[in-house]
Amino acid sequence: MGVNGIGKSTLLRTLGRIQPELKGKITLDEKPLDEYAVKQLSRKIGVVLTEPLSTRNITVSELIALGRQPYTNWIGSLSTTDREHIKEVIMLMGLDSLKDKKCFELSDGQLQKALIARALAQDTDLLLLDEPTTHLDLYHKVQILKTLQQVAHKTRKIIIFTTHELDLAIQLCDRMLIIGPNSQYFGEPCELIAQKNFDTLFPSDLVRFDASTGTFKIQ
Repeated sequence: MGVNGIGKSTLLRTLGRIQPELKGKITLDEKPLDEYAVKQLSRKIGVVLTEPLSTRNITVSELIALGRQPYTNWIGSLSTTDREHIKEVIMLMGLDSLKDKKCFELSDGQLQKALIARALAQDTDLLLLDEPTTHLDLYHKVQILKTLQQVAHKTRKIIIFTTHELDLAIQLCDRMLIIGPNSQYFGEPCELIAQKNFDTLFPSDLVRFDASTGTFKIQ
């Protein structure tokens, strides 16, 4: 988390090797990220960005099946294992009733769940999401983030996401990274609260962090 323009999306896209490092080096499993072949990396990292789908004229099942591309043969045929994995992800994300709907028929919240399901079908140990709750109402924000928390704990995957939903993130995240212009803080939410790290996130003239409730208050 951090203010607009601080570099959250840049960091996420760099971790996913969508853009080159501005500085330093990134390693994954003790191997430099830039030494992975594309197909090899696609079995390690799944990514969900804010860019719109190139086409919405496919079904939810077809969209999720695209996540199996790193494992299919050269003509893209799905094996029994692939189909079973897709079925498991559909049930995990609560998309069974929507699996045959076209993506253009979905609400923003439903489409976001389908995009996350596609990434989960990729079956990577690391999942990166850029502001997965953008444009959603409060209920669907909580639903998406709660689902991500359950997936992380159930499957033992590492899920990293950028967000402006600070109050929700404090309640649901296991660890958080606060990015500031001159310093960064990383740890469990309770540790960051105790160390008053959230107090430095915004200028104090309009908002302040209330440590007793774990929320930001308008001055």
